[in-house]
Amino acid sequence: MSIQSSIVFLPVNDIRKTFHFYHEILKLPVHQKQSDKLYIFDTGYGYFGFCEYGDRRPPLSGEHGVCLSLNLKDNEEVLQKYEELKDRVEVYKAPAKHPEFPVYSFFIFDPDRYLVEFQKIL
Repeated sequence: MSIQSSIVFLPVNDIRKTFHFYHEILKLPVHQKQSDKLYIFDTGYGYFGFCEYGDRRPPLSGEHGVCLSLNLKDNEEVLQKYEELKDRVEVYKAPAKHPEFPVYSFFIFDPDRYLVEFQKIL
């Protein structure tokens, strides 16, 4: 067996808002669209899949829910991305070195309140 990539599928309430956030604001390319209710976004080394399920299952979100981390080249890129996004999205935490882990990052919320982290692992 040779694993080619990975995809995490998460439930969302409104796939149009999710598409706008991840593709138009965060600029992630669409890897695949599967119907009008499911998009897979390419993160560079894996994929995030979002689906508006018909059973209205709740998102696994909020500050104690799922965190989607995107790794950047260095601390300067983290700061640049923060400056680019801070007035367009809801910021949860501004750029800082994590007190426990060797990470410099900031956190934002997506439309379903999934935490999205832009980080440099130190």
